Parts: sequence; structure tokens; C-alpha cells
Amino acid sequence: MTRGRLGILGGTFDPVHYGHLDCADAARDALALDEVLLIPAYDQPLRTNEPSADVYQRFALASIAVADRDAYRVSDTELVREGRSYTADTLRTLHAEGWTALQLFFIVGSDAFAGIAAWHGFPAFLDLAHFVVIARPGTTIDTATARVPELRARMCEAARGRAIPVDSPRIFLVNAHTRDVSSTMIRERLAASRSIDDLVPPAVARHITKHHLYGAVGRLHGQNERT
Repeated sequence: MTRGRLGILGGTFDPVHYGHLDCADAARDALALDEVLLIPAYDQPLRTNEPSADVYQRFALASIAVADRDAYRVSDTELVREGRSYTADTLRTLHAEGWTALQLFFIVGSDAFAGIAAWHGFPAFLDLAHFVVIARPGTTIDTATARVPELRARMCEAARGRAIPVDSPRIFLVNAHTRDVSSTMIRERLAASRSIDDLVPPAVARHITKHHLYGAVGRLHGQNERT
């Protein structure tokens, strides 16, 4: 079977939000990705606190968020594997399924990329896939890449229509607008009984409310905020 280009967006997704989806969309647009795979982490090793929702709810929320997107799907790879969710292990799993390093595009926000030197297996895992760095509010591409000057030789800018080097795994830099949203912001709003309608897809907000996640008890989706 001929495979195209697969984008991979990993994360705790506690919960998934428009910032995550904006990153995936920006990567897909800039690099002509055929599919994007969201992979909820079972246990994110660099996270200092436990997720507020269990992995099954986080998987459900991610699935709901992309249910109406034909080129997007959600993988239970890290959920099934359990244990620490290391990027290197996930990429090797995809290799075992028949993907090559040059077909895989691991999507990461500039804020996360700034700390990539602390990831398990650095820098060896950079040979397992292309990495796609998407600008995020608060951390510019320049700020993020300045933290890892030893990776400069791998880096190149990516944009729609620009030729993509395919001789070896690269780090593609994508300057795109992504919404200033974080999972922490969402949890804080819900704890204060405030609307999250502008932060997540409507179906995600409804699921959170229905299942009383993140303290969303008795709040109706779309209800106007009280001043």
C-alpha cells in the first residue's frame, strides 16, 4: 500500500482545544500532509502534575474534536502501550507499521520545542521523523530555536508551495497564527463556571458539560456568562 505524508500531533489533550487543532491545520497546510494523527499521551513524562481527566476521557475528547475532519484521526497507541509516553517509542511503533522517517511529520508547538533537549532520547529520536515546529503565542520560532542552536543545520522554513527537502529528516519551521488557548486556561474557566465556547469545538464543550469534566457541573453549553 502506498502511503503519503502523515502528521502526528501528540499531547496530553487535557482537554484538546483550538490551539491544538490550529497547529495541526498549519502543519497540514504548509507541508501538504495527507493525514493527521492525534495521539493522546497515557503518561506525559515531562508533566509535573497528573491529568485532570483520565486517558479514556481525553481520548474521547480528541476523537470528538476531529469527528468532522476527514483527514484527521485519533490513535490509541500510547493508551494501549501504557507506561511513560515517549516520542521515540511512538515513532518506532509507526515504523513497525510500515511508515518511514521521511513520511512522518511530528507536529510540535514552539513552546514545547523550546524544551526539546529535555525529551527522552534526545537527539536520536530526531532521526525517526521530520519535526514541524508551529509558532505559538508567547514563544516565537526564533525564541524556540535559539534554545537548541546545535539543531540549526536541520532547520528550514516551511510554507505552502515551497519545495520540501526529502533526503533526510528535517525540522520544518512554520510561522502561522494559532489561537492563544491552553488546557490550563480551559480548566480554570470551567472551575470558575465560565464558558469555554471560544476555546474548544462545540461538541467538545458539550461532552465536557455532559460528563461533568473539569468541574463543569450543571453548566449548559452556550449559556451566556454572567458578569
